[in-house]
Amino acid sequence: MFAVKLLKTCNTRLYSSKNLVCYSFSIHSSLLSEKRQCYHNKRHFSLQSTVESVVRTQSGIFKAISESAPVECIQKSLVTIHDTSGLPWWATIVCTTILFRTSVTLPLAIYQNYIMAKLENLKLEMPLIVEELKRETAMAIKMYKWDEKMAKITYNRSIKKQWNNLIIRDNCHPFKASLLFWFQIPMWISFSVSLRNLVYVLPERTFQAQMTFTELTLGGFGWIPNLIEVDASWIFPVALGIINLAIIEIQSLSRVNPPSKFQNFITNLFRGFSIIMIPIGASVPSCLVLYWTTSSTYGLIQNLVLMSPKVKRFCRIPKTDKELKNPYKHVINKFQEKYTFISGVNKVT
Repeated sequence: MFAVKLLKTCNTRLYSSKNLVCYSFSIHSSLLSEKRQCYHNKRHFSLQSTVESVVRTQSGIFKAISESAPVECIQKSLVTIHDTSGLPWWATIVCTTILFRTSVTLPLAIYQNYIMAKLENLKLEMPLIVEELKRETAMAIKMYKWDEKMAKITYNRSIKKQWNNLIIRDNCHPFKASLLFWFQIPMWISFSVSLRNLVYVLPERTFQAQMTFTELTLGGFGWIPNLIEVDASWIFPVALGIINLAIIEIQSLSRVNPPSKFQNFITNLFRGFSIIMIPIGASVPSCLVLYWTTSSTYGLIQNLVLMSPKVKRFCRIPKTDKELKNPYKHVINKFQEKYTFISGVNKVT
């Protein structure tokens, strides 16, 4: 009888302990769930407040650019390509960047090289023209009693006229060589603003825009699963800076003639801009720095390919006297010379 009572007491205490453990676990789970919900709401509120803050400050020139036709066109193209192809957003951004650069900037880069080659060949005709104008100016000084100032003005005017005639004859105005710049920079800005619009649900907060915003939060890869957040690893920002510096150095080392002061100024300016882009890239949404890095990588490959004489002939770019037969070897040798010189200076100092 005593044994039975003892067994019942033990079972009662065991049942009570079990209930107590279950109750404690239930409370812990409930608190954890509330904590997660709280964190989720806080995070959602943070993103929501950021979007609303950007919308409120959207005014002036930024609002005009954000609602411009080129930005709207690129933004719609991004959404259409994403919806049609079924690609994740990171792949959509990469593929769209390649598509736009191949269809717009690559033909303009080839055309730029074509115009510059024709201008370079025109310079070969100028020495004979200059000699002839010198003789005519000397004869005019004797015949019409021109003074030195009058002769110089007339000579310079004639040189300019003859040069313009050659340009008209070959249809290679120098302004045409700058078309790449006038198209590439606006396209880069429009593409960047389009991605910014997608991130901040602009210019109108429609259901489709909010859906795209949600898809961007899940459309990343690897170390950047969320494309609206910054790249905390700094992989893309640093890669962006290195690639831009590589483009500048390759262009600088591929020159045959010594650079002028203006060329050195521009080179150093772009070097500084490339370095500044690293912290900027680390402070903007990952989708933006992904686009910038993809675009710069395409530009680096484009410059390397267009250096090849075979590619130039394929693209019908005229051959010039200053064209390098082995451009890649030339760049490597110049880089080695520069590196050796810098190392030697460091050792001396």
